[in-house]
Amino acid sequence: MAETKEQRLAREIYAQVGGMGNVNKVIHCMTRVRMDIKDNASVNLDGLKKIDGVLGIVEDDTLQVVLGPGIVNKVANEMVGMAGVRLGEIIPMKPSTSAALSGREEAERKAAITKANQKNKNNTPFKRALKSIANIFVPLIPAFVGAGIIGGIASVMQNMLTAGSLSGESWVTLVVVLNIIKSGLFAYLNIYVGINAAKVFGATEGLGGVVAGIIYLTGMNPELPLPNVFTGGNLVAGQGGIIGVIFAVFLLSIVEKWLRKFIPDSIDVIVTPTISLLLIGILTIFLIMPIAGVISSSLVGAITWVLNVGGAFAGFVLGATFLPMVMFGLHQILTPIHIEMISTQGMTLLLPILAMAGAGQVGAALALWVKCRKNKQLTNMIKGALPVGILGIGEPLIYAVTLPLGRPFITACIGGGIGGAVIGAIGGVGATAIGPSGVALLPLISNNLWWGYALGLVAAYAGGFVATFLFGVPEEAMEPSELPSSEPANPEMVDLEESSVVR
Repeated sequence: MAETKEQRLAREIYAQVGGMGNVNKVIHCMTRVRMDIKDNASVNLDGLKKIDGVLGIVEDDTLQVVLGPGIVNKVANEMVGMAGVRLGEIIPMKPSTSAALSGREEAERKAAITKANQKNKNNTPFKRALKSIANIFVPLIPAFVGAGIIGGIASVMQNMLTAGSLSGESWVTLVVVLNIIKSGLFAYLNIYVGINAAKVFGATEGLGGVVAGIIYLTGMNPELPLPNVFTGGNLVAGQGGIIGVIFAVFLLSIVEKWLRKFIPDSIDVIVTPTISLLLIGILTIFLIMPIAGVISSSLVGAITWVLNVGGAFAGFVLGATFLPMVMFGLHQILTPIHIEMISTQGMTLLLPILAMAGAGQVGAALALWVKCRKNKQLTNMIKGALPVGILGIGEPLIYAVTLPLGRPFITACIGGGIGGAVIGAIGGVGATAIGPSGVALLPLISNNLWWGYALGLVAAYAGGFVATFLFGVPEEAMEPSELPSSEPANPEMVDLEESSVVR
């Protein structure tokens, strides 16, 4: 296949800036490809200027190659595609090695190898689609954590004002201020999700934010409401929520890419966004919002019903099966459901139960530590991975300790199920935001039911410990031998993610 103009420009730009390894990340604006350069001495500015199609060079915080409107989008996407990343993402370097690793570093290395093998086995189009959905929300996790904790503090203070424990206008004002800060995320969440979805799907980020903003129906005349063609009633602002936003922006990316195939570069910046917004905007209002509204309300209602009716049994099943979902990558589909529950109910009842899976891992690891003291390599890895496991980062324990040994993974799942059963039996234990897990989730538990979540953690720790101590320790793990492992087919695919619950 002949090389296209965009492919040639991408290849020649990399060649003149010192190669792909000298570029940290690539983004673009209206007319320029912007590169974060690692070593400026390796850049050949004269060579860049001589490339056919380059209109100029700007040296600033980033190295900017001027290409013109329209073509710049295509070249930037070719460049990140060659690197195997998306716009704005860090271009990975080959990991370095160290002769002597600490317990935590060794645990992370083992986890990375096992996880890479697992990812290679399950790298299907469906799993890649789920991963794309998860990538929309990962950049928002710090915002969820910060805004969620601030909202939780405001809720506690409001309860104290109502009960009379606090009084005075200054306290009331403080609660108002905290709620304003919290609402900076949750009131406009659709727009943030739309921008991130556009980045993931390869659409223009600003257009993704506008499409997401359409769901608020801001310009609608209250005296002339828009009809819901499916129910016969009227459209409601926010209908469809996060699920509608993701689908609308996905369609936007398809329309944008299709239009750019035949619209001349000289008018691309005018024609493409106008047609894209008009078409997707109409579809969003009259088709996507009604359909997504039914889907989201049905999902939230069904999950709430299962938890209310199933109680401890539903909690056990969810807590016990979540780790296998993580292992196969299926957990990523739960992230938009969490967000939709928070948007509609103010909390997600799922997250505290699913977080018990990581707590079961902690209990299982403690049992292995007690019974496998002669296996120094294993115990060193456990000591290194336990602190982050308690804080809710479960990968080192899962992929370096329990999963390679087999039986402890199963008994850890049982521990997670026991913790989930406790929370399911208590009922109403929800989290106001996603992001943390383990002990770190405590500040985000709503309705002053932090004690219920803490009780679930203790039950999961104990359940994982007892089940593993009695049934989950292989004979070979108690001998002074190395933990069994296998090298990945492609070590460069290794990546440790931040949270086993919300990814």
